[in-house]
This record gives sequence, C-alpha cells and structure tokens, in this order.
Amino acid sequence: MVTRTARPNHHGPRTPEAPAPHTAEAPHAPEAEALEAEALALAGAVPDPELPQLGLADLGVLRGVVRHRDGVTEVRLTPTYTGCPAVETMAEDIREALSAERFGTVRVVRVLSPAWTTDDITEEGRRKLAEAGIAPPRPGGPAADGPVPLSLAIRCPNCGSVDTELLSRFSSTACKALRRCTSCREPFDHFKELL
Repeated sequence: MVTRTARPNHHGPRTPEAPAPHTAEAPHAPEAEALEAEALALAGAVPDPELPQLGLADLGVLRGVVRHRDGVTEVRLTPTYTGCPAVETMAEDIREALSAERFGTVRVVRVLSPAWTTDDITEEGRRKLAEAGIAPPRPGGPAADGPVPLSLAIRCPNCGSVDTELLSRFSSTACKALRRCTSCREPFDHFKELL
C-alpha cells in the first residue's frame, strides 16, 4: 500500500505509524499518486486556526493522504495535543479546501501515534513564527542536550536578545507562553516546546 505522507521534521527515533485498517484503496497508478500529492499539498496549505501564519504542513500535523477506490480521500491528521480545541476546525477546513477542488468526499482521520511534538514544526514554520513575532520552540526541546537547565534562554523575536523573562505560562493559546524582552521591553509569545 502506497500513501502520500507528510515528512515529519523531528529529531530522534519515532514509533512508526500503525497501518490503517485494510480498506479497498485505489490502485496506485501515477494518476492516483498525483491526486494524493495534490491533496497533501492543498491540505498542507490550510492555515492553522490558532496560528494562521502557519499552514498545517508547516505545523507538522499532517501524517498522510490516501485515495480510496470508492473516491473517498482520507487525510490523516495528528492534533498538537489530545484535547486541542482547534482540531475540529482544522478537519473542517481541510474538508472544505479539498472538496472545493475535485476531491469529492473527504474524510479526516485523527492519528494519535506517533504523538505530535514541536520537533514536527518545519524549519519554514519556525521562520514564519519568528517573522510573526512569536519565538519558535527550540529543535530538540529542553531535553535534547541532557538534563533540563534551570533557566531556559528564549531569544526575543524582535531584537534577538536572550535576556527575556516569563510573564505568564499561558498566552493566547495553551501552547504559547507570554514573555517580555528585558532589552527592548517588548512582550512576545513563545511557542512552548512539547516533546
């Protein structure tokens, strides 16, 4: 079985995705593969409802697309965390984007394993976060180099200083913290590392 899969951007070993239950999938002729690649690109361009500067591909939540024999296009999506309130909006936006094209019936399936981590955010996604004034999570998170340090240096996306302070563990969404730069005095969001 061939599926078009979004390439995760992570560091370290991950548990392979469990295969989907056996269904009658379309033979993967070049036309079917092209449709799956197109569907993956369209779904990946859908903006995240909480971070609209990022597409779902930038965020790293797409796990793949399968085109079935019955014409159903199945998109596999991993939420950033199990209780993420935006996952229903993501699914609806994916269905709307693909149905507006030639994909007919679109089914969005949640894939919970392997779990999403901030390492799945692409380099392009990290660049877009910084451009939007949100400090991106560090690749590998705090545990990448051994024990978690007592204080974590978070770089200000406005002036680049690492002299920043935590104002609140939560910001506009649960995945972000509110910080302030002690050099330029500007407040900014920090997308927290989740491993």
